[in-house]
Amino acid sequence: MSLDTRPPAIFLLGPTASGKTDLAVELVEHLPCEIISVDSALVYRGMDIGTAKPDAATLAQAPHRLIDIRDPAETYSAGDFRRDALAAMQEITAAGRIPLLVGGTSLYFQRLLAGDSNLPAADTEVRKRLEGELQQQGCPALHQRLAQIDPESARRIAPTDPQRTLRALELWEVTGKTRTQLWQEQQAEPFPWRLMQLGLMPAERSVLHQRIELRFKKMLSEGLIEEVASLKARKDLHSGLPALRSVGYRQVWQHLDGELSWQEMFEKGVIATRQLAKRQLTWMRSWQDLHPLVAEDPNLRSSALEQVREFSLAAG
Repeated sequence: MSLDTRPPAIFLLGPTASGKTDLAVELVEHLPCEIISVDSALVYRGMDIGTAKPDAATLAQAPHRLIDIRDPAETYSAGDFRRDALAAMQEITAAGRIPLLVGGTSLYFQRLLAGDSNLPAADTEVRKRLEGELQQQGCPALHQRLAQIDPESARRIAPTDPQRTLRALELWEVTGKTRTQLWQEQQAEPFPWRLMQLGLMPAERSVLHQRIELRFKKMLSEGLIEEVASLKARKDLHSGLPALRSVGYRQVWQHLDGELSWQEMFEKGVIATRQLAKRQLTWMRSWQDLHPLVAEDPNLRSSALEQVREFSLAAG
C-alpha cells in the first residue's frame, strides 16, 4: 500500500452550542493548528452577538479565518466558501501549520469535499432581483417555478427553503443550465489533504437543549435586540436576506416588526435553534469517517489532543 503523502487537515464538526470553539482554541494552544470558520453566519460583519462570534480576546489567542468577510447585504455561497477555504488551507499548509476547519454548516463541508468548479459564484444583481421576487411572491411560488425548470432539484429542495431555491434559480439564469446538469458535469477530484474528521456530539440531547436556551437568554441580555435594531436601521437590509434568516436574527426581526411578543420571540428563537441542532446532528450521523467526541466527557480535551497529535505525526 502506498503512503498518503498529502498534508494533514482537521475537520471539527458539531451542532450549535456544543462547545466547538472552546475545543478548537484548546487544540490551537497545544498544536500547530490554525482555525478556519465553517459557519454561514459568522462570515457577516456586524452580526456578533446572535452568531456567538468569538470575542476579541479569543480571536487574539486563536485567530479565525473566514469571519467578518461579508456585509449582511451581500451573498456568500457555498462555492464562495470553497474557494476561500481552499486558499486559506493552502496558506496555512505552506506555513507549516495544520488547517483546523471548525463549524456546523453542513453545506460548506459537503461542497468543500465534493468540489464545484462548474458552479459560478453568487451573482449579486441576479440574486438581489430574485430576493425581491421572493419578498413579493413567497418561497412556494419560486419553488414552483424551479419545478418547471429543474424538476430534480425541486424534488431535493423543500418548498420552504428559500436559500437553496434562490441558488438553483440563480444558476439557471446565470449559466442557462440547471443545477442538476451542472452537477452531472462536475468532475470529482481527490481532496488535496488527508483528513481527520472529529464530531462533537452531546451525550444527551436534553443537555444540548438546555445549553441552547441558556445561550439565547445570554444573547438577549448582552444586546441581541439592539444589534438587530441597528441592522434594521440601515434601511438597506430586509428579512429575506440570507444573513437575516439566521436563527435568532429572524425571530428578533419579527419582534421588532411587531409580529411577535418578547416571549413569542424567545420561544421561537429557542425552538428554531433546537431544530437547527437536530438537523446538524442528523447530518453528522450520516457523515463518513467521523471520529465521535462526547461533549460532556470530562476527558474531552485530552482525548481530542491525543487523537489529533497522533494523526498529525502519522507518516505521510
